[in-house]
Amino acid sequence: MKPSFGILTVLLLSSAAVFAQERGGEQEKGRSRDVGNGHIPSHGPPPAPRQQSARPEQQGRPEQQGRPEQRRPEQPPRGQEPVRTQEPARGPAHNYADRPGHPEAPHVHSNNEWVGHDSGRDDPHYHLDHPWEHGRFNGGIGRGHVFRLGGGGRDRFWFNGFYFSVAPYDYDYTGDWLWDRDQILIYDDPDHPGWYLAYNVRLGTYVHVMYLGNG
Repeated sequence: MKPSFGILTVLLLSSAAVFAQERGGEQEKGRSRDVGNGHIPSHGPPPAPRQQSARPEQQGRPEQQGRPEQRRPEQPPRGQEPVRTQEPARGPAHNYADRPGHPEAPHVHSNNEWVGHDSGRDDPHYHLDHPWEHGRFNGGIGRGHVFRLGGGGRDRFWFNGFYFSVAPYDYDYTGDWLWDRDQILIYDDPDHPGWYLAYNVRLGTYVHVMYLGNG
């Protein structure tokens, strides 16, 4: 007796459900449990140590003396365009996946360690000529103030009538953010005036964001 079409359909659907469950379990095994998963940091990152420049006595070391003088590159003949080199790729050359299963993005461990916020106050990627030009965010900073994203994208997103934008240098770290449902928290940035840090509760990652005001 041949199985009916309805029975075949049920069997196919059951097999697909089992396959999806097994695949999801495999993906979960490869994901670290100490990043994201609803963890909320109790505090923001500490200020990064200031990087000291070389001391005067370290400049012009003896081993540097006697080297051939570096000549300036010759300029192309007038009317001939110089050869343009390829611009460096945008985004930091940084390995944020410090442990197996951790994301390749700035993130926070379950022990409240902020990974990746160490470039210091002089990082040119977060320099603003006019910090806080839209005012300061007063909707709630840090733990105890969880917000659900209400829409938008990396250029402009919002929640509870407050509007923000992600720093262009951090665009690549928001590819898996759900702008209409993810929960985030806003923390102070101790190093870069004019920026806040938006932490994604589901992913455990964070990006620099600028406050654009409230509507």
